[in-house]
Amino acid sequence: MKVLLFCTFALFTLPSFAQSTPWRIEAESAATRVLMRGDTLDITAPQGLSLWWHQPLTAPCTISYRACVVVAGGPCDRLSDLNCFWMASFPLSPKALLPNRGGIGGGAFLDYYRLQCYYLGYGGNHNTTTRFRRYDGDSLAVTDPSRRPAILKEYTDSAHLLRPNHWYSVRIEVSANGRTRYFIDDELLVDYQDPSPLLHGWFAFRTTWSHTRLTAFRITQQ
Repeated sequence: MKVLLFCTFALFTLPSFAQSTPWRIEAESAATRVLMRGDTLDITAPQGLSLWWHQPLTAPCTISYRACVVVAGGPCDRLSDLNCFWMASFPLSPKALLPNRGGIGGGAFLDYYRLQCYYLGYGGNHNTTTRFRRYDGDSLAVTDPSRRPAILKEYTDSAHLLRPNHWYSVRIEVSANGRTRYFIDDELLVDYQDPSPLLHGWFAFRTTWSHTRLTAFRITQQ
């Protein structure tokens, strides 16, 4: 087992961020702010934001990071949406260069229904739900809610929703046989055996209308 990637950040502002770090931004709002404070990525997102890691992943692999939703009285300090995509790809081209695809997402969540991916929304819907889905790349789901993928796992109890200013430890495992598991603070929330596994794809950290911090991002390729 070998650690392939580990993020150590410098200080950048949004205009130069994508050129200067291993992350690619898709943001709905021009007022989005992404700063590096020491070893921590500080994200202020008035609307939808996706941060795509610049290299694709292949199973088996493990993704880990620490993240915090900041609630300190700022205009974007809403306790909601500590989310992520993993093993994301286009259905017809699973190894396509997703983060440089010409802005198909643009930060708006509806556009991501075009992707195949696993998605975990922790504390979504104004911190009322934690949900896991497997998106199947049905582009018609953008406009037809009846075609959107089923919720495969859901929590609504307070123990599985966000706490303000708490640093969460997230770990995502993807095995070569199609099993994916999501842990937060060492608790297993999702254990899914995919009958049509997604074994290649991209990772993105996702949030909206929030102030979040991200650090210690690591990918371990086995």
